Amino acid sequence: MSGTPSTAPRNLIVSALTAFAAFGAFWGVWGASVPRVQQQAHVTDGRLGVALLFVAAGALPAMLLVGRALDRWGLRTAALLVMALGTAGVAMALTARNLLGLCIGLSLVGACSGAADVAMNAVAGRAEALSCRPVITRAHGVFSTLVVLAGLGTGLASAASLPLAVPFVSVAALSLVAGATMLRTLPSGPWRPGGAGRTATDATPPVGPRLLPLLLVGALGALAFATENAHQSWSAVFAREELHAGPGLAAVAPAVFAGTVAATRFSIGGLKAAHARTVLLAGALAATTGTVVVAAAPTLLVAALGLVVAGAGTAVLFPTLIGIVSRNVEESRRGRAMSTVTGVAYLGYLLGPVYVGLWADADGLRAALGAVAALAAALLLLTQLLLRLTGFDASTYRGRGRYRRRPTVLPTALPSAVAPEPWLTSDKLASPRCQNGHGTSTGREPS
Repeated sequence: MSGTPSTAPRNLIVSALTAFAAFGAFWGVWGASVPRVQQQAHVTDGRLGVALLFVAAGALPAMLLVGRALDRWGLRTAALLVMALGTAGVAMALTARNLLGLCIGLSLVGACSGAADVAMNAVAGRAEALSCRPVITRAHGVFSTLVVLAGLGTGLASAASLPLAVPFVSVAALSLVAGATMLRTLPSGPWRPGGAGRTATDATPPVGPRLLPLLLVGALGALAFATENAHQSWSAVFAREELHAGPGLAAVAPAVFAGTVAATRFSIGGLKAAHARTVLLAGALAATTGTVVVAAAPTLLVAALGLVVAGAGTAVLFPTLIGIVSRNVEESRRGRAMSTVTGVAYLGYLLGPVYVGLWADADGLRAALGAVAALAAALLLLTQLLLRLTGFDASTYRGRGRYRRRPTVLPTALPSAVAPEPWLTSDKLASPRCQNGHGTSTGREPS
């Protein structure tokens, strides 16, 4: 039945992984192409940092609007946004011939990227809620894996002196294929919990989460993303300017970082939600330590080791935060909750590279990375306090200290095979069917 939550969780998982793969490919190409984009546009480090502000200018309004669009029109919106992102990348590569062209292209990229990010996290959140499998962290692992592969491919294209637009055209083709796949696998309409069969609790209107807890989680995400994207966007420039690496070797730096992020996310993908706070604190500590090592690195090898430590730390931060929110939000308002959290978090993602650029112009890239380490240290100090203030339960779905059982379904004229899955709710409403309190079903652990 179109638009009902009876869609198989497997289809949602496939869609989530496909979206994250295309998204990772785009940002892998971008991260490895930053030095060439800067060279083509004839801008200094400071002007590049300013140009990156236009990513934020495009992304933030889009992120605030797309949550309501997802709740109103459904998850297929994500497919269209993934397609649009690939196309925007090609447009940016072709028009970034000066500062003005770069700013216009990055604003378009920002709008498509911000909206797509909210949408695909909403898809992953619903997939995790319905399947009781750790989809979010593993989807972010797929993202990081494609960042590595696309970054390495872009490095080879740079070494072969291929035009800047070639990697972006390739990722645009991948985005179109990914979007078409998602259109086939995602439900065609919004979430309708009472469409086919009603539960004893359906009469109670859904109550959305308060705004303040979402803003606090978003603030932690902003610090995490500022650290992560500072490395992703500037590590190639740092390797070229401070360590005197050639274009091919410089492109390896963001690939090393992203490779570590990918490996870490797959390694902890099945970690139980009860350890969420510990994971956040350990990640923030590793991010701080690794960033200090990179800032002081005398050689590319030492910088790579620092990137490994920093990557392992930042890898766990945002997926864990998104998982906490996902376990504390009603399904019918998932889009708006994700929009709020990711919108605030992406202030860090978008402003982090700008922060580095301005520091680099003032005191050099090494001092700029030292300032990034300070952001990671702030995250380490604030995590416990802000999570306590949210009132969110970091390890279970909202309402009790364990996942609650499937609610009793009242008789309907439709067979049970097409009855809707239970939806995420508050204490007064029905909750997901996961019952072991650790983010996985009581059956076989997913491979």
